[in-house]
Amino acid sequence: MTQTLTHRQNIAWRNATFAVFALPGLVLASWAARLPAVRDSLGIGLDQVGVLVFGIAAGSIFGLVLSSHIIARFGARTTILAGLTVVAAGVAVAGIGATTAVFGVVFLGLFMFGFSSGITDVAMNVSGAANERALGKAIMPIFHAFFSFGTMVGAGLGALAAALAIPVVIHMGIVAVLVLIGALSTFRFLQSEKVMEDGEQIPADDHSQTWRGRLSIWRDPRTILIGLVVLAAAFAEGTANDWLTLAMVDGHGVDEATGALVFGVFVTAMTAGRLGGVVLLNKFGRVPVLRASFVLAGVGLLVMIVVPDPIVATVGAIAWGLGSALGFPIGMSAAADDPKTAAARVSAVATIGYLAFLAGPPVIGVLGEQVGILNALLVALVLCAIGVFVSGATREPSRTPAKADTFADPGVPST
Repeated sequence: MTQTLTHRQNIAWRNATFAVFALPGLVLASWAARLPAVRDSLGIGLDQVGVLVFGIAAGSIFGLVLSSHIIARFGARTTILAGLTVVAAGVAVAGIGATTAVFGVVFLGLFMFGFSSGITDVAMNVSGAANERALGKAIMPIFHAFFSFGTMVGAGLGALAAALAIPVVIHMGIVAVLVLIGALSTFRFLQSEKVMEDGEQIPADDHSQTWRGRLSIWRDPRTILIGLVVLAAAFAEGTANDWLTLAMVDGHGVDEATGALVFGVFVTAMTAGRLGGVVLLNKFGRVPVLRASFVLAGVGLLVMIVVPDPIVATVGAIAWGLGSALGFPIGMSAAADDPKTAAARVSAVATIGYLAFLAGPPVIGVLGEQVGILNALLVALVLCAIGVFVSGATREPSRTPAKADTFADPGVPST
């Protein structure tokens, strides 16, 4: 059912979406910050850590593949509430497994977390894109900045929990409760993605009404190219989420609390990049900003890998974070350019992007065992280079190729 909304309802929807984006970030960073403790509790090596993290990625892929169909049946709003509830349950189960040193229980909890996160990820991006259209201005990078705010809080809590030697099960239990409270508190302010746009009803088409229609979006070359952009961005960001703490501990010789703190610095840089990126996007457009971002992420990664000094490596992590900030939100905005196909295309693009989370953890883990964790991170540089070359697929529909790098975004006066 379509509807028109008051300005007050749109603002309340926006604020609730900020919180919805923050909650998965809180969970992810809380878990990532305690990964060294989980490894020690289970007594496993980097290759087996990679298998654990693979559980998140594998669950995410299943969730992403099903997401557009679930959203078509229940709507983004209900899907978000259900998804966040299972996220909370998954992280609680993983915490129990980590503290009782049962590898299979940890893997199950992380699979649950990944599955529900994948579904929630698409639903909140579809809802955010609809809110962006209802507000009439670009705001998607700020939504993703709130994901980064969540990771900042999660990393900070993780560093504190590590310093105080709080058991992982207690830490994850607290995180699960916070997610449930947040999900229930925001649900009533979220709105249907089927809102009126410019006084016109958003028409439905085969992409949103049938399984065949939703799957046909995969035949569009632009879907694949945007998916590669998101894949490269997800690998750059996800590598830090999965391995930065361990890279600082094992590669640069810092303690666990310091490693978690450096991860917090990374996500803080990402947050700043997403907040400031809106200004750059409005002035220069998606393509040049995205290309510069991939270059900056690559430079930061290289410094992090080759410079042994922990302080300089931290500076590299800052550049890595800034460069990783905009790829994912730009890809999601590009996938949602057409509201009639938004859910199907966002689902497809996110599925391609999450292949980075599926393949990345075991690849980095196996390589880390052979050549060291820092050298294994060189794989991310290859993905950054690919990102530079396929960034053109995200160009705004109203931009011509010749002028794409100089005109402002649609609806924003050029400067």
